[in-house]
Amino acid sequence: MEYLVLGCGYTARRVAQRLAATGARVVCTNRRLSTLRGCECVDLDASDPISLSRHISAGMTVLHSIPPPDYTVKLLEALRPVRPARMVYISTTGVYGPAEIVDERTPVAPNTPKDSLRVQTESLLAAGDWSTLILRPAAIYGPERGVHYSVKHGTFQVPADGGRIISRIHVDDLADHLIAGLCGTITGAFPVADTEPCPSMDVVVLTAQLLNLPVPVAPSIPPAAGRRVDGSAYRKTLGLVLRYPSYRQGVPACLAAEACYTIAQ
Repeated sequence: MEYLVLGCGYTARRVAQRLAATGARVVCTNRRLSTLRGCECVDLDASDPISLSRHISAGMTVLHSIPPPDYTVKLLEALRPVRPARMVYISTTGVYGPAEIVDERTPVAPNTPKDSLRVQTESLLAAGDWSTLILRPAAIYGPERGVHYSVKHGTFQVPADGGRIISRIHVDDLADHLIAGLCGTITGAFPVADTEPCPSMDVVVLTAQLLNLPVPVAPSIPPAAGRRVDGSAYRKTLGLVLRYPSYRQGVPACLAAEACYTIAQ
């Protein structure tokens, strides 16, 4: 198998390395990424992607992870001649706009220019001459990223409104979802998340307890309405099991991984 990873950032680089570890050829693009173990790295200027064509071959499977503005029209001009076999796009639950309860049946209703661009990109990819899967992840957290990390470094700001209830997904679970999608045949658009939406203060309290830090004082008011995301449809279809069903398992894993990084450095 051959894969092209467009925008090899926080999530996509994990996917790329896992695919490369299976012996697959993986071509990665990222203007700030010079090397990635087992992968061929290309310094791609997304506004002028024609040079990408000499690094790709017919029938590749593509992971599109470039956020707006993403120059998707020009990228597709470079990709169409080699006829990719499959396209998987990392979108966002932001495309659901004001919806407070989200599942696979919820219609998109973007209410910001950035989220509207996401929907336009989804439509362009879905209209291509290949099978398309769109995943819309909830807030992504993981080692060195997320509420726990800001608490650890003293930069978390207590929300004045008591915090919104939001859904999250650990980066390793998202990588599992993406690899299953890249290697499978399922098409369509799905939200993906863990199983326990909560306000950020819940994550703060757990992190403070684990690190023996003082808990920031939060307003004594109920958390504001937010977005609860049900990602079970995608998991059930592909038989996926979450490594971290909630922040209760994910945050300790992140802190343990960060401790290893610190020692390694």
